[in-house]
Amino acid sequence: MQREPRREMITWDEMDRLIDYLLPQFKREFTAMVMITRGGIIPGGMLAEAMNITHILTAAVDFPAQMASQRSSLMMWPEFIQFPSEDKLRGRPTLIVDDVWGSGRTITAVKNRVSAAGGFPETCVLHFNPYRNLFGSVRPDYYAAVTDAFIIYPWEVDRGTDQVMLGDI
Repeated sequence: MQREPRREMITWDEMDRLIDYLLPQFKREFTAMVMITRGGIIPGGMLAEAMNITHILTAAVDFPAQMASQRSSLMMWPEFIQFPSEDKLRGRPTLIVDDVWGSGRTITAVKNRVSAAGGFPETCVLHFNPYRNLFGSVRPDYYAAVTDAFIIYPWEVDRGTDQVMLGDI
């Protein structure tokens, strides 16, 4: 029997601390940001404001519905529902932002596509879960915390912990 993942609720004050922890880590100036919907929108907005990034783009990625086997569904190719055009990324140091790196599939797919468009991507998340990471020793370029928990962010609280989908935890 598989146990339910541990859950951790994050407050707005903790969000501020996570952002403050990330800011001094950045090694270069980014001229573009790609926020992954939906999880990356709020942390991306907070980072963009603090870093004065005005070239802000979004990427929406979906993976096909779970197949009969959990393992086979992890190997599915992503569907890019929305993605910036190449001319918006070419030649730009680009910060890719999401809330959590769980399996790492979504942010890695976005990073590869930004790179293929001629951008210079680096990844950033609030929480990194190395225990679910599908990419071996590959990890986010920047992260504020390591966790094994399912994180519930303050903008998700009104939905209730029983309503939050376990997505890419």
